Amino acid sequence: MITPWKFGEIMFLVKKTLTQLSLKYNYSIPKIRDIINLHKINEKFPCQEIKPREIFLIIDAFYRKRSSGILLFRSPNLRRNLLWFDVKSERIDYYEYGVKVLIKFGFKIKGITVDGKKGVIERLKNYCPIQYCQFHQMAIVTRYLTRNPKSEPSIKLRLIALTLKNSSYHEFKLLLDNWYKKYKFFLKEKTYHPSGKWSYTHKRLRSCYRSLNNNLKYLFIYQNIKNMPNTTNSLDGSISHLRTLLRVHRGTILPLQRKITQELLRGTAPQNFH
Repeated sequence: MITPWKFGEIMFLVKKTLTQLSLKYNYSIPKIRDIINLHKINEKFPCQEIKPREIFLIIDAFYRKRSSGILLFRSPNLRRNLLWFDVKSERIDYYEYGVKVLIKFGFKIKGITVDGKKGVIERLKNYCPIQYCQFHQMAIVTRYLTRNPKSEPSIKLRLIALTLKNSSYHEFKLLLDNWYKKYKFFLKEKTYHPSGKWSYTHKRLRSCYRSLNNNLKYLFIYQNIKNMPNTTNSLDGSISHLRTLLRVHRGTILPLQRKITQELLRGTAPQNFH
């Protein structure tokens, strides 16, 4: 029979519901909850235990539910989540606070990759070079144009966007500028409404172009800084894994969910368990 302290560890290493765990280990569900409640988590963050060094940083947020989330700071070169804290929203101040905490503990941040929340880049670029996640940029393009756009300008703009990961800044800018010169009058077409008001006919296409053009100067920063990641994928994997685990344990009360979250983000639980 498994000892309570060992079972407390195992709870964080499996994608099983309380009912499944009850059947496997022959404990009642209340007993399982008691054992998990006794499990003590390490109150220190990894950034307080790891020797300070030069790092790249990826920052993103994960939400358990509306107004209950976690802002997560990960070092892809160390393959470790260094810092996280609960947030109700993704305020820019929270991003800056986390960066300041890591600097305070002695880490030298060589570059940060973010998913592009408005205002974050402008705030954080005072600390180090900032890379806008290319994966998220493509997701924006798809949201505006879909995967199968119908008009010629939309088809051409999506094809340009698809060259993102294989282009340089100058190559991509040239393609984007040439596209705009060819279709700028198409973008300015207006639709007049019975009320007398008007709107741009191709609003989604305009928004897509504006997103690419505005983010352009941050999409290729990684090409000038060796080993800097161009996407937040390293962190997205952790967040996806966390979503799966919390979905399995969605019936548990918030304090228990927080324990599960802490253990997984700290790296106590292996990433490849089933």
